[in-house]
Amino acid sequence: MSARWESKDRALVDGPTPRVMGIVNVTPDSFSDGGRWADRDAAVAHGKLLAIEGAEILDVGGESTRPGSDVVPADEEIRRVVPVVERLAPLGIPISIDTMKPEVARAALAAGACIVNDVSGLRDERMAEVAAEFGAAVVVMHMQGNPQTMQDDPRYDDVVGEVFDYLAERIRWCESRGIPRARIAIDPGIGFGKTFEHNMDLLRGLDRFATLDCAVVIGISRKGLLKKITGKGMALRLTASVVSSLAACTLGARVARVHDVGPMVDAIKVWGAIRGWE
Repeated sequence: MSARWESKDRALVDGPTPRVMGIVNVTPDSFSDGGRWADRDAAVAHGKLLAIEGAEILDVGGESTRPGSDVVPADEEIRRVVPVVERLAPLGIPISIDTMKPEVARAALAAGACIVNDVSGLRDERMAEVAAEFGAAVVVMHMQGNPQTMQDDPRYDDVVGEVFDYLAERIRWCESRGIPRARIAIDPGIGFGKTFEHNMDLLRGLDRFATLDCAVVIGISRKGLLKKITGKGMALRLTASVVSSLAACTLGARVARVHDVGPMVDAIKVWGAIRGWE
């Protein structure tokens, strides 16, 4: 299934070939890169490099959502991300703002972003108002709890069914708030309020989410479940990140959100040449 995903003025996903979303963390406490790009000049340079490597979307975030992370005040988050968005937007690549705060989303969209990636699933109703006002695309993610508590004791009776029903409801809710389905992408939230077993069940059942007629975004890159599988630390998870993201794409994910853009782009090209994406 190749659901279209678009913002007001551009197509983001318009065919079966998966797109690569490159991660630009403008944070001092990211789980994956330890604040390497917290300086805005470094973040901009990193974003430009990801674009050269083939990223088709850049996802800029100013607040870590790793388990146990601290909440960042909105004004500080704006200070971190808006200058980076302003300098990356002229590249012509769609810019996504990774935030749970409507005021941050508004500032980033005004600076040139066209996607709101909200790990809370637009729990703050004002987020839908902002997205509808700007004609922005949204990524609606499932998260049990919040980043501070989500891994304390996550429980589900049927994780695939419960996450599926939640996302289906959020799609309907977004549509009722003026966001057309074509502007909505969904993310099952790997690692966000899930155990290893929950994450694996979601990945194995990912093809079910593609039936919701929205583009599916998957974020597995460098996450802890890969350490559980391989036994390898953060710096040695490149192969596992690419293989798991590629597997998700074969099951219906249309956007792979990754740190290592070049290898992911190559993997998608090779799979497309051998098997195709139709």
